[in-house]
Amino acid sequence: MTSSYTDILAKSGEPRITLKIHIDDCLLIASFLERSFPQVNHLDTIRFPFWELLRKCIIFHDLGKGHVEFQNILSGAPNNWLGQRHELFSLPFIEGFELEESQKKLMRLVIAGHHKDFDKLNLKYISKSYKKENSDEDDWEESERLDFVNEFKKNVLVKLIHELVEKEYTFKLNLPIAKHPGKLITNYLNKATTGLIKVNDADYFELLLLFGALKHCDHLGSARLTSIQNIVPDDFAFLDKQQKELQIKNGDFHQHQIAAGEIQGNLILTAPTGSGKTESAMLWLKKQMHLSGQGRVFYILPFTASINAMFERLGSTEKGLGDQEKVGMLHGKLSDYLYDYFDDFQYANNVRKEKIEELKHKFRTIYTPLKVITPFQLLKNLFGLKGFEQGLFEMVGSYFIFDEIHAYAPETFAQIKVLLEYATQYLKVKVMVMTATLPSFLKKEIETAIGSYTEIKATQELYDSFDRHQIRLQHGLLSDNLEQIQLDLQKGTKVLVVCNTVKQAQSVYTSLKPYATRSVLLHSAFNGENRTEHEKTLKQGEQDQNDPIQLLVGTQAIEVSLDIDYDVIYTEPAPIDALVQRFGRINRRRIKGICPVYVFQQSNPTDFYIYSAENIKRTIAAFETIIKEDNGIVKEQKLQRLIDEVYPDWDTKSKEKFDFVYFFLKASVSQLAPLVHSNRSEEEFYKQFDGIKVLPIGLKERFIGYLSEFNFIKAESLKVQIRKNKFAQLNNERDDNFSKEAFVIQTKKGDPITIEYWTIQKKYDPELGLLYDEQEQWNDPSVII
Repeated sequence: MTSSYTDILAKSGEPRITLKIHIDDCLLIASFLERSFPQVNHLDTIRFPFWELLRKCIIFHDLGKGHVEFQNILSGAPNNWLGQRHELFSLPFIEGFELEESQKKLMRLVIAGHHKDFDKLNLKYISKSYKKENSDEDDWEESERLDFVNEFKKNVLVKLIHELVEKEYTFKLNLPIAKHPGKLITNYLNKATTGLIKVNDADYFELLLLFGALKHCDHLGSARLTSIQNIVPDDFAFLDKQQKELQIKNGDFHQHQIAAGEIQGNLILTAPTGSGKTESAMLWLKKQMHLSGQGRVFYILPFTASINAMFERLGSTEKGLGDQEKVGMLHGKLSDYLYDYFDDFQYANNVRKEKIEELKHKFRTIYTPLKVITPFQLLKNLFGLKGFEQGLFEMVGSYFIFDEIHAYAPETFAQIKVLLEYATQYLKVKVMVMTATLPSFLKKEIETAIGSYTEIKATQELYDSFDRHQIRLQHGLLSDNLEQIQLDLQKGTKVLVVCNTVKQAQSVYTSLKPYATRSVLLHSAFNGENRTEHEKTLKQGEQDQNDPIQLLVGTQAIEVSLDIDYDVIYTEPAPIDALVQRFGRINRRRIKGICPVYVFQQSNPTDFYIYSAENIKRTIAAFETIIKEDNGIVKEQKLQRLIDEVYPDWDTKSKEKFDFVYFFLKASVSQLAPLVHSNRSEEEFYKQFDGIKVLPIGLKERFIGYLSEFNFIKAESLKVQIRKNKFAQLNNERDDNFSKEAFVIQTKKGDPITIEYWTIQKKYDPELGLLYDEQEQWNDPSVII
């Protein structure tokens, strides 16, 4: 029997969480948010004291839990709750609260929607549970339903709720006014589904951000979080230390780095690869935070390998914030990385899984102030997936740092442009774009997206000092000229070989490996388990001067942000921007004089599925110009002109793709309605970019073994991700290349769980990855012949 407001429960189980405790936990989170998101107060679209209204929403959001049947559920007593929603019983208290009507309207919506999407709330709960207003008494189905107003009057502990609100939070409440909740929800849904809710509506961002903030508070308050990390000035101490060490040696940061640390607002930085762009970004960030205060930081990179490396770098004491609690990362293969990361701690499997989930949870929430991510973690919020309001709230006053933004396909670049327009126009986001090889036509797209900005380029002197590569064009195919590479390996040279396809990289690696002391292959067709191992071996080899990785063979995966330094590169032909990035892994620290970079002129037929033949032809022509004018020495200050010669503008096909996605998404975003979510899951959203995960059939026994042990992360790490077009190609080649299979396990409670997965009938080798040309002959060990 609930006789005091201090007895009203908010949660079941132990420890006992009363409604007051839960409200206080959520209010604590709100106080953290107010400190972490100061730019909310400066948004033009917010017309009232935001944080004060958020506090009111928190106090009112769960008052409906004062329903006696809901309390019976929480205390484990017999009940007649009948699957209703407690948030609907919070609404009548808002009606009895004296507040400006425009703010009460927001409170009703965000509190009604703080658990269930409005579509589901209406169809699954309101329509099925309650009689309609003015219902037909002869309708037997209606007669079976509850009367919401009577339910409220009969069961909600109004007196105790009033005492709670008035004594603990000093708000005076009038008598509640219970109304059927259907009208509130359906009126909003009708507007949302007919396109009448638009981003330019006066209360659009008030509703969106209030809802996002309330969800953060409820989520983190329920987790009883007692702090949220912020970046403080001392976190940038590593920059001062680095600068002092340079000055002791009569050096200093480069001029473009110093200039980046003095800029206020958006910045586009162009500087050579290996010229300290990461330090430039941190200097810029330090300045913005000094001027504009807190805001979450998103360091955005295109590839998983570079994200893993940047996460480790920014979390380190020497080159980053030095606090693992303040740096997180998000990408589709995060579980694989964390599984290996925790391997060193020798946890038991169940403990390791808990640690992984705990860390992933922190990375996903606003707890972590700096996240290294792919752009898709931000883009998903523009597609209206569940939780997009929280994602957009997290962007308010944030700092976007894009590295190598040129590396995306036209469709993704179009989405990034829409994101930049939205974030800078509505959410006070500041943007830094760093590049070594950005074509001018792409730069114009960014310029129009971010508005005012400052441009910084590395100095002429620095560019001159970066003369470190000499182009040597080679006739024929790289694969037909391996003898030259073998000779370099026999001399002890550190050699990087870059191919355009996985198949070619595997073949070249197999041929060259016997000539190298240590070697690594890196491409996209490894499973998570082996890819992490190869990245780790490469990293350790780079740090071991006595026994380095002498041969690295890779694909495009090695082009961006990998801090590796080789003596010479042999590469298949590719567009100039890709090749310049590949060159950046050679003589990176500029202590080897001029190093040769060999580019083979002949493409494999399959290369043209990846790169435009016209762009490769223009790239070879540009390199011939370099050879003619500068004896092949790559003059970094001339690269922009050559890049623009190769990419004078969008090609027709790419422009069509860009325009279609840009205009579609821009129109879609303008009508994105808070509280109404897309039916697509987050996993489905990522599939459009990430491709399909398949299990090599030879690993099936291990896969089933892991599933049987409930080790889902380890099982998932055995899958290989392949692109959708590759999946379609292999599926067309042979009917039996893929099989859709299922494995059923039982939970401890005896409930069945069905796990579906694709298998691929191709051989898999831990050193080489998935071998697309070799069929696997696999015999099911459970079948007795």
